[in-house]
Amino acid sequence: MMTVGIDKIAFYTPNYVLDLVELAKDRNDEPDKYTIGIGQDKQTVVPNFEDVVTMGANAASQIVTHENRDTIDTIIFATESGIDNSKSGAIYIQKLLNLSEFVRTIEIKQACYAGTFGLMQARDYVTLHPDRSVLVIASDIARYGLSTPGEVTQGAGAVAMLVSSSPKILAFNNDSVYMSRDVADFWRPIDREEAIVDGHLSTTIYKEMFLSLWHRYKEQTNNELNSFAGFAFHLPYTKMGKKALDQIMDEANPKQQIKLADNLRASQIFSRDVGNLYTGSVYLSLLSLLSHAKNLKSGDKIAIFSYGSGAEAELYSVTLQDEFLTGIPAEKTRQLLSKRKKVSVSEYEHIFSSQRFNSHEDKKTDASENATTVQFLGWQNGERIYQ
Repeated sequence: MMTVGIDKIAFYTPNYVLDLVELAKDRNDEPDKYTIGIGQDKQTVVPNFEDVVTMGANAASQIVTHENRDTIDTIIFATESGIDNSKSGAIYIQKLLNLSEFVRTIEIKQACYAGTFGLMQARDYVTLHPDRSVLVIASDIARYGLSTPGEVTQGAGAVAMLVSSSPKILAFNNDSVYMSRDVADFWRPIDREEAIVDGHLSTTIYKEMFLSLWHRYKEQTNNELNSFAGFAFHLPYTKMGKKALDQIMDEANPKQQIKLADNLRASQIFSRDVGNLYTGSVYLSLLSLLSHAKNLKSGDKIAIFSYGSGAEAELYSVTLQDEFLTGIPAEKTRQLLSKRKKVSVSEYEHIFSSQRFNSHEDKKTDASENATTVQFLGWQNGERIYQ
């Protein structure tokens, strides 16, 4: 029987990081409110020469190889931090990675959920075209503003995934359940750079949708909590996943509860150091789980809960493949995070305010001529220039 799933995965985040203990002290908050209350230690700071395209390209370049580039005929770019109201970010990715002209290049949006829809579309396409691959990129900048209630849940990064037949890492199981509901918990009008958010409402809806989908999932599949080795959750902040899982934890036996709790912590490690990735958050959680859990083996089932404010959610499962450990870039991701440059609160505030959003004047960013990664160079005649 043919399997379809994630054959390769990679993560990228910019090279600047803010310690949230320092931010808490500067904002006259208790550090425990950040590090324990919401479960965040650090967050990525985005310089003005990085955006969703550069992050997506820098993530995808790690998994697009000479061997697989000719199989890729679709790029799906999921983001809620898009750079253009018309042109797809996937087109920039195609050019920056020197992929063929004969590919589809699509951008999709539904808050933090769009990356999951991109994977489901990729799954369906590869099922019909098993000799082809789809590059799915979830790339976002979570930006709420200086000294706002949401400041501590900012972050940025991109997760790139190659969906293929006979995948090395994991296979999708045909068991998705999903739902949508018109809720004013989070949105960003076109004329705003920062989102409007009702954090308490968003937490409530997240938990309600998870519980509703979990009950529906059990009815449709006859699976139970003891069937899963772990969960990957959308983590706008890491405590959110625990709040969802705690609602059903008593359905597992005592030994399984310990395993699920251990693996939940494993799934939070990378997010604690990066912050909110919006569309990529749940897949950074998955990458963290596969990188840090000590008890996973091939054949194990992992449940994935994807949530996007506004609101839409999906719950589905995947099965780990025989070579999943060799396909996980655990050490590479750890090195990326450990090598970031720590910035002070004042440096972070300066960087935050130096973004180049104005297309009406030619302006260069602080990009380096010697960079080894893709960078946004600035505006020229209303066009974003990359190198």
